[in-house]
Amino acid sequence: MRGTRRPRLCLAGAMAASALLAIPAARAAEPPDGHLTGLVNPFIGSQNEGNTFPGAAVPFGMVQLSPDTGHSTGYDHSQNHIRGFSLVHLSGVGCRIGGDLPVLPTTGEVTRTDYARYAAGFRHEDETASPGYYRVGLDSGIEAELTATERTGVQRYTFPATGRANVLLNAAQALHKPVTSTVEILDDRTVRTEITGHGFCRDTGPYTVYTVTRFSRPFTAYGTWDGPTVTAGSRSGHGGAYVRFDTTRDRTVEATTALSYVDAHGAEVNLRAEGGRSFRQVRDAARRAWERRLAAVRVRGGDTGLRRTFYSSLYRSFLAPNTGSDADGRYTGWDRRVHRARGFTYYQNWSLWDTYRTQCQLLALLAPREARDMAISVIKVDEDGGWLPKWGYGPVETNIMTGDPVTPFLTTAYQLGLLGGYEERAYRALRKNADGVPPAGYPGVGREANAEYIAHGFAPYVKGRPQTKTGDSDYHQGASVTLEYALSDAMLAQMARGLGHEEDAARYAARSRSYRNVFDPSTGFFRARDASGAFTGPADPARSAGFHEGTAWQYQWLVPQDVPGMVGLIGGERAADDRLDAFFAYDRLRADPARTAREVWVHGDPYAYYDAAVYNPQNEPDLIAPYTYLSTGQPWKTTDVVHAALTLFTDGPTGMTGNDDLGTMSAWHVLSSIGIFPVQPGYGTWGLSTPVFDRVDLILDRRFWPGGGLTVTAPGTSATDRYVQAVHTDAARHDRTYLTTRELRSLRSLAFTVGPRPSEWGTSPQAAPPALK
Repeated sequence: MRGTRRPRLCLAGAMAASALLAIPAARAAEPPDGHLTGLVNPFIGSQNEGNTFPGAAVPFGMVQLSPDTGHSTGYDHSQNHIRGFSLVHLSGVGCRIGGDLPVLPTTGEVTRTDYARYAAGFRHEDETASPGYYRVGLDSGIEAELTATERTGVQRYTFPATGRANVLLNAAQALHKPVTSTVEILDDRTVRTEITGHGFCRDTGPYTVYTVTRFSRPFTAYGTWDGPTVTAGSRSGHGGAYVRFDTTRDRTVEATTALSYVDAHGAEVNLRAEGGRSFRQVRDAARRAWERRLAAVRVRGGDTGLRRTFYSSLYRSFLAPNTGSDADGRYTGWDRRVHRARGFTYYQNWSLWDTYRTQCQLLALLAPREARDMAISVIKVDEDGGWLPKWGYGPVETNIMTGDPVTPFLTTAYQLGLLGGYEERAYRALRKNADGVPPAGYPGVGREANAEYIAHGFAPYVKGRPQTKTGDSDYHQGASVTLEYALSDAMLAQMARGLGHEEDAARYAARSRSYRNVFDPSTGFFRARDASGAFTGPADPARSAGFHEGTAWQYQWLVPQDVPGMVGLIGGERAADDRLDAFFAYDRLRADPARTAREVWVHGDPYAYYDAAVYNPQNEPDLIAPYTYLSTGQPWKTTDVVHAALTLFTDGPTGMTGNDDLGTMSAWHVLSSIGIFPVQPGYGTWGLSTPVFDRVDLILDRRFWPGGGLTVTAPGTSATDRYVQAVHTDAARHDRTYLTTRELRSLRSLAFTVGPRPSEWGTSPQAAPPALK
């Protein structure tokens, strides 16, 4: 997504290779032998607009302490100066956000206050990272190390022997657009800040973060700055502060910074709750937390590179959403008032247009307790602020991206059994969202084109329509918005039926077929319609108008609720297969999968979403597309396409296929590698394709998954032997190309038999995933 948008991967193999040769790669740190954290490379995706960050965090933590090199979203591996180590980053977003309180160690006099001018040089050969830990040697001779707890970032700086070792705390500069900031030196160990900024792609917000930093020993001098003016001995200011230490004998300085989105007291509460430990203790605890999280999946087979890319994607899948409540349970709601989470952790940061397709399903499998709290948190957004979110940052609606992504997010939670006790509360919020639009005084746009969609069966494309609220407009993307609304209506219909709301279920199910209203028989593709109902924009489906970050070719397959109906519009299975083969350049793919992925699918600028008639594996509208073959009687082609796309994930800075979008692309990688994929996001249908590992053991929480674990096997799976010959579930033959959540819930084993050539498995009409009625 642009919001979280996705700068896409490598342009071509040769260009990627030359980039890697030109820039020495940083190293993943090596924890003790046998630890899964040793298979994670946090630098994957840190170059060519993957927009990941290599710094320190714990799973779903409020704090992501990481270096900022001048890139708009934080870290860019192609740069060689660090402006500061700041507290907040989002993995893989495509717009400025976070970067609050960049801190940098220096020596000598403090004369510069612009972090672009006092930035420290570094070399990637002297830089390492692993889950929960980051280290770099600066050209100044200072070693910087970072680690984190849930709500604090811990820094350790080792200085040269000097009487003027400084730590600069910059409150006035960040990745986002600053509004106001204050800094106070409270005593000879403590600095407090309050930072207000705008967020995410537009000047949305503002929002405020509060920090308190406690140093391991007293500083010998201090000062603050406002603008370019530095005042020694000053205890308060609006720009930043410096504190000084004598390191002629003791060269090490440690500092713990606590963060709160509530108030200064909240930062102090978090510091008391999680501070007070040494850097080494915090680093070891962070590694243990990641080890426990990664141990939910154990893989066997594949080479080291395959395992490293897999566990690195699994790691990134657990970075967000982020804790939003303080240690005492207080959080700032979307009404800008303070609330208290009772019996759950409040989470924030909702890249829903992205995550509803892959990441929320993966978390429901592997982190169901946290996934339940995340769903409850989204319900609380509605109950506190008055409406469900679209793209939320902290307590702010940004309105980035379009459609209705919150509906399949919450219906996924319902279908996967995470909403016990909250089902009707969630349904009331979803029904309000599906049948109306937020009031004028509410900052969110919700389903902005809902009135026209409900009245006429499509969202109109109105180019240049003035916007009354900040963010993206559904009217500017009417064709894709119609498809997204229809998908959401289908998923809400299933939830309504499950809760006994039969009239609602019938109404939403009927609306879910609205995708037909934007199908143009003259072109054979979906196409935007203007306010009068006339088809509009270029007839060429590769240059169509009204599709958000894509074309009619790419959105052709976004009808997971009714693939048979969509195939019928195209002209039947043979016509659909021909179109799919052209879309995936299948003939070239069979000859050279990796080259086709890099040179045909990935083309031009990483943000080149438009003017294309081929698969874009770097962007959300196409994430389900490879699995369409499961519904057309050619499931082996799903395996061919998926395995080709998996080659785009590599063990290096350019090894991310586009923006990660808060774990979306990483979760696609993990699920597709395991061989189960949510082909109807918002419902409980899991498509099957050949795993890339001989064996995968999933350790599942029995409170949500009664089976307690699932073992997926595919002995001998490889680049040549990758076609499904047979599937068995708990030793029973399974001929369908999908599993339901009900089946998956109690399943203990899923066994694939693979071979070198396609078979008859999954080719019968009864084998395909069903349409939702």
